[in-house]
Amino acid sequence: MDDATARHNAKMKRIKAARDEMMKTKTEEKGLIVVHTGKGKGKSSSAFGMIMRCIAHGMPCAVVQFIKGDWETGERTFLRERFAEECRFFVSGEGFTWETQDRDRDIAAARAGWETAKEQIRDPEISFVLLDEINIALRYDYLDIDEVVDFLLTEKPEMTHVVLTGRNAKPELIEAADLVTEFELVKHPFREGVRAQAGVEF
Repeated sequence: MDDATARHNAKMKRIKAARDEMMKTKTEEKGLIVVHTGKGKGKSSSAFGMIMRCIAHGMPCAVVQFIKGDWETGERTFLRERFAEECRFFVSGEGFTWETQDRDRDIAAARAGWETAKEQIRDPEISFVLLDEINIALRYDYLDIDEVVDFLLTEKPEMTHVVLTGRNAKPELIEAADLVTEFELVKHPFREGVRAQAGVEF
């Protein structure tokens, strides 16, 4: 064994020992409040990846989609056609707010979606709930941020995970969450005139 390999092996042993000690302190289990926000692509995509993990682990889950409306996405078709028993899928809203151009209808749809969301979160049979694009509804004040945060902190079952996606997550939600990831935009083909591509964006 040469000196470089020996130094590398010794370093890795020290890292492993330190990590093993750290992991001994990580004993708590709880249902997490997770926020995916930011201007970058991948917030919903990442959340739906978590749905796939839940299905693989035998964890019943539910999706409540806000805002997107009739837009047929691959994840909606996939889950409804192949995993309807493992994952309930609800759609609230008639499309992005600039398409409906009717604030009262948007508010009513968001409220209906939130009522569905609360039912799914409260359901003891459900382990994981994705509230897709709810941050958009909160941003436009279609839903009351204090009501949403209070519900998550006081009524969410202890072991239920809830993921909330969408740009511009409000500070109150970020403060309440256990895990927050901000997706940063570096480059996007839309700026070069390329339309949304199936399989990549929907």
